[in-house]
Amino acid sequence: MILPDPSAAAWAMAAVLAAALATWLVSLIKRDVSIVDSLWGPMIALAGWVYASQIAEPGPRTTLVLTLASLWALRLSVYITWRNHGRGEDRRYQAIRARNQPHFEFKSLYLVFGLQALLAWIVAWPLMAGVTGTSAMTWLTFLGAGLWAFGLAFETLADHQMARFKSDLANRTTIMARGLWAWSRHPNYFGECLLWWGAGLVAVDAGAPWALVSPVLMTVLLLRVSGVTLLEKDLSAQRPAYRDYMARTSAFIPWPPRPRLHRPRHEVLS
Repeated sequence: MILPDPSAAAWAMAAVLAAALATWLVSLIKRDVSIVDSLWGPMIALAGWVYASQIAEPGPRTTLVLTLASLWALRLSVYITWRNHGRGEDRRYQAIRARNQPHFEFKSLYLVFGLQALLAWIVAWPLMAGVTGTSAMTWLTFLGAGLWAFGLAFETLADHQMARFKSDLANRTTIMARGLWAWSRHPNYFGECLLWWGAGLVAVDAGAPWALVSPVLMTVLLLRVSGVTLLEKDLSAQRPAYRDYMARTSAFIPWPPRPRLHRPRHEVLS
């Protein structure tokens, strides 16, 4: 079993904190801390690149891990930035801002950006193991990489389907229940969860079972903290038709939808 390299971990933490600090300064100008969401993927990938810079002879597993991590980070950052463009600060962060007055601008450095940096550093632990591990790759690495790639493709397709749905003005008063969204209320989160468990398997094959802390943390975050629970509380309160969607559609793991008890002519959002 390989143990974490304290020096590499410290350099990665420093790089992630520097990125968070720079983004915090931008947020002061924009008065919008939700830009931190666009930084989430790049912070994690940055940690992986820092780990790679600490080794003398990168191996094939290093290339594999950095490629997958970079593709994921780039896709997620571009998508979130595009989705949030022109919308102003997200409601979730507006609520955090309201709860932490006065001087939220300075408190956000640790409440939002510092916390995100810490979480990103922990989530990146499989990248540390993957890029620095010197053991030969076995079937477990390829299984993990395949799961990682599948999860990335799954969440990309889910986001694409939702973006197309929202781009049609005729859908402004309806619930998205098509494609992957007919089988899961949060297929994008499911894909995200899959890819981090894939990264965890790669880390285990590299000799670092301790890196499974990362997919466990991501699963908890997606299901209980900033993902499904928080989003559904907001949606079910503001959109009555969403409750019917919840009753017939799996929350997370894709599953055939249950039949409707009634078939309203329109699923109107309120």
